Amino acid sequence: MARRNKYGLPLHVSPAPDRHGKTRLRFRKGLYSTYLHAPLDTEEFWQEYQAALAGVKAASQHIGAARHKPGSIAALALAYYQSPEFVGLRDSTKAVRRGIIDRFVRKAGPDPVRMLERKHVKAIIGGMVATPHAANNLLKALRLLLAFAVDIELIERNPALGIKGIRAETKGFVSWSEAEIAAYEKAHPIGTRARLAMALLLYTGQRRGDVVRMGWQHVEGNRIIVRQAKTGVKLSLKIHKALADALAHSGRSNLTFLVTEQGAPFSPAGFGNLFRQWCDEAGLAGRSAHGLRKAAARRVADAGRSTKQIQALTGHTTLQQVDIYTRASDQVKLADEAVDSMPDRSDREQNFPNRKSRLDKTPRKALK
Repeated sequence: MARRNKYGLPLHVSPAPDRHGKTRLRFRKGLYSTYLHAPLDTEEFWQEYQAALAGVKAASQHIGAARHKPGSIAALALAYYQSPEFVGLRDSTKAVRRGIIDRFVRKAGPDPVRMLERKHVKAIIGGMVATPHAANNLLKALRLLLAFAVDIELIERNPALGIKGIRAETKGFVSWSEAEIAAYEKAHPIGTRARLAMALLLYTGQRRGDVVRMGWQHVEGNRIIVRQAKTGVKLSLKIHKALADALAHSGRSNLTFLVTEQGAPFSPAGFGNLFRQWCDEAGLAGRSAHGLRKAAARRVADAGRSTKQIQALTGHTTLQQVDIYTRASDQVKLADEAVDSMPDRSDREQNFPNRKSRLDKTPRKALK
């Protein structure tokens, strides 16, 4: 059990009233301070406590922290990076979010947080109308960053709350058609890295970040075991015979199936760039690795399988996410069923078999 202080709480934790008069648990060590939200002594509490200790260590090692003026956006971002809210995120999520916030800090870092108003946030997001996805990602990051500022009582209200994002008219990554899959296979035969890459993407239905980490150590019998980096979901996937054919030509001396020319594992971004090059070589400009994940889900949907089965393959945490991948296939199938259910036009000639005019061929006798 961790050592306790005079309050009977873990070291560096003390009761502190917030601006609403509610007593909360606050972690404070040196210049680092943050609230702990979980109930005392629960598993979630100790996770937050360890994250706070990690934040203290990160703060002490951060180079250039003293250059940030207290109360500035840059100082807020630094404090957020050391908070349990951020430290507890998955590495992939932290990398993406930090990249977004860092770009904002490079432009507005010296500005005081308390001077950032709703109209300023609207103007910032509105000025990014040409890049709606980037605008919406920044808005999401600002909501979280400024919520943290409210939590540590740097500001009273979050100026980013309630601001609508920019509607993006896009379908995202394009799913591959069967003709495109065949064209790629023709350009990149079995035994090439390009073909192995495609087989891993298409027959596991996983993201490129998970595919580049796959290796023989993840194979158990006729299955490949995947723990998704984005969701943490663990999947056990049967190895399709087409994937088995591609893996048969893969060396066993490396930690990963896919390696660079130097024999090192790929980064997700580096693999993505090379895969686009392989697509270009097959005459498939504009196609991507993620499009094959969509194609895998679409194939399963076209085969009449359930959304639960698709979810078991892709590892999506909600059926709503699966619906994004299968909507087009479902539309075609449902529309066909709807059209086939309609009655035909009323004046179409009916093709009946020739019927005999009479069943009794014996001539009738006249009545006497």
